[in-house]
Amino acid sequence: MSATLSDDAQLIAACRRGEARAMEMLYHQFKRRVFGMSHRIVGPNDAEEVAQEVFVRVFRGLANFRGDSALSTWIYRLTVNAALSHLARRGRRQEVSDDNIPEVPATPEPERDHGLAARIEAAMAELPAGYRAILVLHDVEGLSHEECAAILECRVGTCKSQLHKARARMRELLGPSIGGRK
Repeated sequence: MSATLSDDAQLIAACRRGEARAMEMLYHQFKRRVFGMSHRIVGPNDAEEVAQEVFVRVFRGLANFRGDSALSTWIYRLTVNAALSHLARRGRRQEVSDDNIPEVPATPEPERDHGLAARIEAAMAELPAGYRAILVLHDVEGLSHEECAAILECRVGTCKSQLHKARARMRELLGPSIGGRK
């Protein structure tokens, strides 16, 4: 995330002047978050493509960036929009075969459940793109409801409602596999 608005303003100004070092700094400052968010929304096969598209949009759009929101918020909004657009263009949901889901023993080890990450990833792939986006932003990236609402361009109440529905759907998809929760 950006340190201060002043630093963001200086970085943006340098990028607008075409300074390669500033563009490199901006890229390195946000690359992990952009790729991670892309990976969680579109999956591992398309994350690199989406992340590249985001940075193309960032560098093309910096001239028009007005600063109404923080630079990080604007970049995360571009990331979510690019990921959702990518999913819409593909017109598909990720297919999850039973081969990718490990067998779960009748009594899982209390210390560690090695298949949990795979089950969560499979359940995330089954979610509608909008639910996946809000879960990634809030629960994975740790953004506040207000930040999520700004990125998704919706009201805070809508953000909370969508997050509640997304979590409910995840519980439904995961069933008793997580701590026996209903």
